[in-house]
Amino acid sequence: MEKIRKIILSENEMPRQWYNIQADMPNKPLPPLNPATHKPVGPEDLAAVFPMELIKQEVSTERYIDIPDEVLDLYRIFRPSPLFRAFNLEKALGTKSKIYYKYEGGNYSGSHKANTAIAQAYYNKAEGVRRITTETGAGQWGSAMSFACHHFGLELVVFMVRVSFDQKPGRKLLMNTYNAKVIPSPSTMTAAGRSVLEQDPDSPGSLGIAISEAMEVAIQDPYTKYSLGSVLNHVILHQTIIGQEALIQMEKAGDYPDVVIGCFGGGSNFSGIAFPFLREKLLNGKDIRLVTVEPASCPKLTKGKFMYDFGDTAGMTPLLPMYSLGHNFIPDKIHAGGLRYHGAGVLVSQLLKDGFIEAKAKLQRECFEAGVLFARTEGILPAPESNYAIAGALDEARKADLEGVSKTILFNLSGHGHFDISAYEKYFENNLPDHELSSEEIDKSIANANLPNLM
Repeated sequence: MEKIRKIILSENEMPRQWYNIQADMPNKPLPPLNPATHKPVGPEDLAAVFPMELIKQEVSTERYIDIPDEVLDLYRIFRPSPLFRAFNLEKALGTKSKIYYKYEGGNYSGSHKANTAIAQAYYNKAEGVRRITTETGAGQWGSAMSFACHHFGLELVVFMVRVSFDQKPGRKLLMNTYNAKVIPSPSTMTAAGRSVLEQDPDSPGSLGIAISEAMEVAIQDPYTKYSLGSVLNHVILHQTIIGQEALIQMEKAGDYPDVVIGCFGGGSNFSGIAFPFLREKLLNGKDIRLVTVEPASCPKLTKGKFMYDFGDTAGMTPLLPMYSLGHNFIPDKIHAGGLRYHGAGVLVSQLLKDGFIEAKAKLQRECFEAGVLFARTEGILPAPESNYAIAGALDEARKADLEGVSKTILFNLSGHGHFDISAYEKYFENNLPDHELSSEEIDKSIANANLPNLM
């Protein structure tokens, strides 16, 4: 029997709508709250930061939302993305299970972030915005937004978390190539950045700090808006094209996953592949597990508290109901910069709380070991973030073998690691330390957040 390694779709088979999980959630998420009044925020509270069409998507409960033609035109450059059967990886493991991966690294940004960057730039341009500010952790999001903004004629200012700015100069240069201005965060450009530097001049930065800086600049100019690369509902919405394509591709392969896996920072790539499969579970009773894998050094889903917290360090965002380590939390300097975020998206948090998805945490070196094995067998060097999903997939295969069963495993390979080669160098030199956050550190971080108990 012929081995089908690569399942591709034609342009005509690419989905024309995004899927909104809010339509099918048994328990709708709690509303974001105004931090001053503790009342639910309305569209007018968000209008200074986001264009109205994205605000509508943020609160929408419609099951499907049409993808604009201009967005589809850019998607067609790199979508539909391929789905692979990892035969060589299966052979190396000696597993009876089948492992598939959806590869999102084949676009201009090298990651899944392009799916929402294009959409967000389009909606901002349509409403007369001239400039966008944003943050980036490892640089994938900043790269994605840089090209999208240049395409639609928008200026872009990117606050890049300082530790990643120093670790990954290639990402900065790529953003510069796409005409973006990149600033290491924390910076002296904003009050939020200066406040952090006063307390710690050598701060490695965090996504929470970078978000504060980007938002501070955005609200000072009516022609500038802020853009976020993960966490928020509309961002997750745009990523669901991944899972919708994967559903069609698995059907073409004559297979269906027992488990779907994604790494976890704020929720965008896991949700993108998992939510369309969760729809099948909720509406059609499909028996499937949905597992997300986060770093042991930033374990908001596995050890954090479900509470109302700010999405940024300075407290400029609404209060969001989410699993969090506290908005003042500064993560360890792991190389998976996109996973160094203190909180989880509202939708993922509610679904985890309700038991529809699972979460696990893993150490950095084990994940790089999994990434190296994957590169040597499948020929793609994974992003450090994607290594966590690969390690999760290997866990599932090994567990199935121990139980004497065969499972079908699907994971999202959210990006390539070509800009992260220095991290692999450190791994090979045995200079990539593990770090696991202790319960005492988590309790202290949450206590220092100084938040009212609104649950």
